[in-house]
Amino acid sequence: MFAGAQDMMSKKGTPILPEAGDWSIGVDATDLIQYFGNLFTKDANNNSSLSPQINQTLTGLYVKDENTAFRMKLRIGFNSGSTDNLVHETGNASADATVTDTRKMSDMNFTIGAGIQKSRGKGRLHGIYGAEVGFGIGSGKTTYTYGNDFNSTTIAAGGPESTTDFDLGTSAPVSFRTTESKNGSTFSFGLDAFIGAEYFFAPKMSLSGEYAWGLGLSSTGEGEVSTEIVNATLDGSDSNTSKTGKSSNFGVDVTNIGSITLHFYF
Repeated sequence: MFAGAQDMMSKKGTPILPEAGDWSIGVDATDLIQYFGNLFTKDANNNSSLSPQINQTLTGLYVKDENTAFRMKLRIGFNSGSTDNLVHETGNASADATVTDTRKMSDMNFTIGAGIQKSRGKGRLHGIYGAEVGFGIGSGKTTYTYGNDFNSTTIAAGGPESTTDFDLGTSAPVSFRTTESKNGSTFSFGLDAFIGAEYFFAPKMSLSGEYAWGLGLSSTGEGEVSTEIVNATLDGSDSNTSKTGKSSNFGVDVTNIGSITLHFYF
């Protein structure tokens, strides 16, 4: 092993360190560390406080030369799903009479990042440092459809899908139910410098750990909540759309508290 480490070749003649033109994919090693840690303790999920730099984001490297690599991060996510819920049919005396309420959810997330990584050192252990920039956007909404009608008759019958409150202008109760909820669009931007170490434990396979410091900016725009409204003393229904608050954050701080990444070069 000592001889192999000195000339940076395995016993089969395979280079241990990456070469110019190699690509790398990186995966978060936190779960792996936590799994092996749990083998030696009774307290599950209590062996690692580390986390990936950006959740659900692909991480890669392109090796330019023995001391320089370009970093890349990417996430393109489109998700949708629905859930059906059987509820009692309002006004039907049969206990087995049901209708279907449906909730549909969808969201979009896009993240991209790029940076440069330098390394120094000899043998299997290398110090790494550099800088990177990234930004992301996202949005999402949830829609609701109901099997029961929404009017004064069903409200008087105790329709289970409505929420009753008191209208500020009258003493008559007002019932309402949500039909659509839109999340505010999100935006994030980050620029940071990082430093860490990378250890090659097998030919073109390594573990790296790093810390990062820099600035971060994130914001969430206004959302919308649409509801159907029924006054129990009136026939028919109305609709209303209200806004949700927006938020923003800016900071200059440690942005990565020591993530561990498993790299595969090819």
